[in-house]
Amino acid sequence: MMEEAVGLGAVTVLAVLEQVYFSLQVIHARRKYSVSPPAAAGPPEFQRIFRAQVNSSEYFPLFIILLWSSGLFLSPGLSSACGLLYLYGRLQYFWGYSQSAEGRLAPLYFTAQVLWVLLGFSCLGVVLTFTRVYLDVDLLQEAGSALHPLW
Repeated sequence: MMEEAVGLGAVTVLAVLEQVYFSLQVIHARRKYSVSPPAAAGPPEFQRIFRAQVNSSEYFPLFIILLWSSGLFLSPGLSSACGLLYLYGRLQYFWGYSQSAEGRLAPLYFTAQVLWVLLGFSCLGVVLTFTRVYLDVDLLQEAGSALHPLW
């Protein structure tokens, strides 16, 4: 099991490092624009960086939960690939938002779509596992048997 989850672990570590990078950018912006904690108001340049970091932090738990549930119950490889796409999108989101409020939109929509895919994978994986473990019905095997005469 550990070998199968290594991709999920790697994506999780990368996600944490990305969050650290975002936090460091806020620290740098605080110094650059002279915005002392706990203040969250400042020039628009600071506020965009601050909001990009906060928004990314708000989505982080959803991402991690969906990444792992999708990976454990359906496919660790497919989930890890989706996780990498999400992290790339979040990085684009952060950089885009740092430049302009409009710059966040395309990456925001992209990462939302990746989260919906991970949610779908998670639901499918949970249902398939539940029926196999608790109902002793392997829906994938049943579907294959039902389709076999058509092949």
